[in-house]
Amino acid sequence: MRKLIVTNIVSLDGYFEGKGGDVMALPMDAAFDAYNAERLRAASTLLVGRASYEGFKAFWPSLADDAETVATFRDDPRERAVIQEISRLNNAIEKVVVSDSLTPGDTAPWTATTRIVRRAEAHERIAELKGGDGGDIVVFGSHILWNDLLAAGLVDELHLMIGPVVLGGGTPVFTDGGTPRLRLIGTRSFGGSDNLLVRYAAAPEGDGDR
Repeated sequence: MRKLIVTNIVSLDGYFEGKGGDVMALPMDAAFDAYNAERLRAASTLLVGRASYEGFKAFWPSLADDAETVATFRDDPRERAVIQEISRLNNAIEKVVVSDSLTPGDTAPWTATTRIVRRAEAHERIAELKGGDGGDIVVFGSHILWNDLLAAGLVDELHLMIGPVVLGGGTPVFTDGGTPRLRLIGTRSFGGSDNLLVRYAAAPEGDGDR
């Protein structure tokens, strides 16, 4: 059974993004990059919603071979190498996109590695993915999608990187769709970063008192 792991960065006051959908308000530092690379190495499927897919597709594909651009936002050569590794991993990994509007014509340059699943079939198809062989199924971004999957009992672990910023508004991490009890399974700090990783398992039904 494969694990479905959600990895997101959030603000100290519980926002997924800032006002006006500003994701850059969150401290996506080198520790954030390194942890995302770690999760991609352990995964064989990237599961995302349409908006996150289109954002990733616009940013990541060319960076593996574009050291000049990477150098504009990461000074340390080791940090730049991580960004380029993430680009290579994102280019190679199987991508499953849950969307009713995306078409194969919208997927270049990731057409060969992208599969589109319609929303009405998403729970069934994702359950099938989890029951198959392979590494982890990792979800980045995709706030609406993973909240739905969490409420449906399809998320195994939730990895929240908490940044030391108070946004005072924006998109809350959790929706009103119902959230199962979460059980703390680990925390992690990173040298040179004020971000803190908190990992939770989604407790199975009836496990609320443990």
